[in-house]
Amino acid sequence: MTAVKKVAIAGCGAASMAVAIPLAEAGVEVDVYELTTELPALGSGITLQGNALRSLAALGVWDDVAPLGYPFEGLTLRAPGPDAAVVAELPEVKTGGPDFPAGMGMYRPDLARILAARAVALGVRIHFGSKVTGVRETETGVRVDVGGATVGEFDLLVGADGLHSTVRDLIGIETQPEHTGMGIWRAFVPRPAEVTQSQLYYGGPVYIAGYTPTGEDSMYAFLVEDAQDRFGVEPPEAVGIMKDLAAAYGGPWNEVRESLDESSRINYTWFTAHVVDGAWNRGRTVIIGDAAHSCPPTIAQGAAQALEDGLVLAELLLAADAVDQELWDAFHARRVERATAVVEASVQLGRWQLEHNREADAPGLIFGIAKKMAEPA
Repeated sequence: MTAVKKVAIAGCGAASMAVAIPLAEAGVEVDVYELTTELPALGSGITLQGNALRSLAALGVWDDVAPLGYPFEGLTLRAPGPDAAVVAELPEVKTGGPDFPAGMGMYRPDLARILAARAVALGVRIHFGSKVTGVRETETGVRVDVGGATVGEFDLLVGADGLHSTVRDLIGIETQPEHTGMGIWRAFVPRPAEVTQSQLYYGGPVYIAGYTPTGEDSMYAFLVEDAQDRFGVEPPEAVGIMKDLAAAYGGPWNEVRESLDESSRINYTWFTAHVVDGAWNRGRTVIIGDAAHSCPPTIAQGAAQALEDGLVLAELLLAADAVDQELWDAFHARRVERATAVVEASVQLGRWQLEHNREADAPGLIFGIAKKMAEPA
């Protein structure tokens, strides 16, 4: 007996697939409604901490993911300047347990493709070009409108439709992502041979300069600055901006600067943060992932938290007999405090940078949150 037999999900990201896959595997009918017309074919890299890798194994995709990523242990902090002196080597925290590396970088579209393929193989129906536009609670379920027309009644609607969630708005949750004051440049570049793990440089012309290996021949590099209106910058200008900003950083950055060109898939976004305090559901509709909480990528826990949201929700739905208050209390007890801790720590790291706080214990905060994440969700 499960609490649901028919579930609708808005969005096709990590949180969505993390709830869709186990439900479909258990025989639940799952329909996913995705606004975009196809899975993303372009993008940058993504850092997956050990607890994210543990979640991917639970979803049955670890064997597909592992060959396409670059595993590493620990984190190196370096100083700006031509020598790129090492400031600290943070001890490894295997947040996924001993069976997984401490972290791994990979190409983000590859992860999306693997998760979607697993879901479809289990019978999940993914409807592209489909936006959820209406939600109406009934005595027996929830009626869902897509593109202005009702597509059916479901036992549950999961809003996993990202940062600017339509479902969040439809159910009257007013919490919205807020800009933190930082913007980030990302680029996909060849991996210098000496880069075998994530490395971060604090200070200098930008707040954070860093890179994470994503494969034997690839990595993504990033520069965090004050949020500016950089949107719409053409590729040649973007290359010039990144090279100028990175000029003060030595070590592997010397090779990164030389490799930057118009093929580097450079993109620019602003950091945001939010967390819905209290219940993430309204009746039989619930939001998870970036719809419920978001944070700057300063501790690289965004994907991990989205995956955990979906897995915990699926686990509880498959173990319960009904979608009732007991189920929601159990879900919120396991997710709200944990996600909030990640958001607060991520924002604090950024705030210290904005304040130019040289006394802040960034390594201690990073290590502390990692130890918390080592406990299963």
